[in-house]
Amino acid sequence: MVILGIDPGSITTGYAFLKKTGNQIQVLEYGTFHANASKNLEDRLVHIVSELEERLDHYHPDALAMEGVFFAKNVKSALVLGHIRGAILVACHRRGMTYDEYPPRVVKQAVTGDGAASKEHVANMVFARLGIASSELPLDATDALAIAWTHANPASPVQSLVTKKKTTTKKKATVQQWKDLIEKMGGTIQ
Repeated sequence: MVILGIDPGSITTGYAFLKKTGNQIQVLEYGTFHANASKNLEDRLVHIVSELEERLDHYHPDALAMEGVFFAKNVKSALVLGHIRGAILVACHRRGMTYDEYPPRVVKQAVTGDGAASKEHVANMVFARLGIASSELPLDATDALAIAWTHANPASPVQSLVTKKKTTTKKKATVQQWKDLIEKMGGTIQ
């Protein structure tokens, strides 16, 4: 299985292609797509997606793993990021790829064991886990590697953080409790 990890951004988008065969993970390629910040959004989208499509056609990935949406304080930034994510999803969906997203905290937990780890710590750990020589890569590229690595390791205990939901059991009111409440509210029971 070939996995594409994406850390989306409107100017710099990190990407990583990993190939998983059994328990072995091979790094095929990773880096960033960098769009000119002075261009309008449409031109940046075309640039990023065109660069991505060249690599999609080369590696033929089976799965897309993308960083999950986070709540931004700046609505405009969140909207722009939504456009980038949507364009990437369309390009990948057209090629029949499956899609999963991972919140940043889950990726950090999976790679480092600490959901609050710094980006630098994530980068160092993902290099160690994938056997890559440490380098001066943009953090967007190392984030994409971490996202792809997280997807390639579904047996990780971190997966339970993604799907586990806290369940609470509510105690049902008794007939007497309902009667007491009705009388307390001024009602009568016949």
